[in-house]
Formats: sequence, structure tokens, C-alpha cells
Amino acid sequence: MAKTTYVTQGGLDKMKAELNQMQSVERPEISRQIAEARDKGDLSENAEYDAAKEAQGMLEMRIAQLQDSIHSARVLDPSRIDTSSVQILNKVTIKNTKTNAKMQYQLVAESEANLKEGKISIETPIAKGLLGKKVGDIAEIEVPNGKMQFEIVEISM
Repeated sequence: MAKTTYVTQGGLDKMKAELNQMQSVERPEISRQIAEARDKGDLSENAEYDAAKEAQGMLEMRIAQLQDSIHSARVLDPSRIDTSSVQILNKVTIKNTKTNAKMQYQLVAESEANLKEGKISIETPIAKGLLGKKVGDIAEIEVPNGKMQFEIVEISM
């Protein structure tokens, strides 16, 4: 049984578009490359054939993963997200208690994470440490160079 994947409608649409691209464009292209390599003769010493078969295997694995994610996806309705405590889809402003540096992150599904956009996966140590906390709470988060403390400054959508 696949684990439930929580996504926004935009995230689900993006996964479906990527799956469609793989199935309708990339899969036929790899099949063409395999046929072309096969036509060149002896397959035992044909690097092009081996590379195309490996690419096909990787593509089929990614297609299966995407199909699984889409099948297990649960679309989150932003209008029903509570901001009284930190949860998925919330934007959280945190302050490092040592440096007073403020940062804002939005907690999203792994498939939608993008640090440049300030979107971090719900699976990261920081997100896990923030979940369930309320404004004013201190979250102690284990990072590679020790423990850091962050104060929850604001929770919004």
C-alpha cells in the first residue's frame, strides 16, 4: 500500500503533466533509439543498445513512481487549512533564537519542495520540528552541526 501523498491541486496537475510527457514523448523516443541500436547488429557489444535499454528502465521506474504518487495523492484544500498551529501548506516565519535571523518557509509535499521559492518538504528535519507548534513556541531542531532553536513568529497561508 502506497503512503498517502499530500499535494496542492497545482502539484497534482504538475505530476500528471510530467507523467503525460514521459508516456507520450519520452517512452516512444527511447523505443525508437532501442530499435535503431538493434538494427546496427550484434547486441552483445552494442553500447548504444545497452544505454538505451538502461534509459528505458530508468524511465519506466520513474513512470511507475509517478503513477503511484498520483494514485495515492490527496489534494489539500488551502481554504480548510488551520493556522493556529503549524501544519502542511502553512507559511511559517521563524526566528533563530541565537542570531535573531528570520526566515519564512512554506511546508509542502516532497514533490512540491523548492528551496528557491521558500517551499520545504514536510519530510525535512526543520519541517518535522515545526509541525504542531504555535506562535511563540520554541522548536528545537536537530541539524547537521547540532541543535538549533527557532521561535515561531507567525503562521499564515
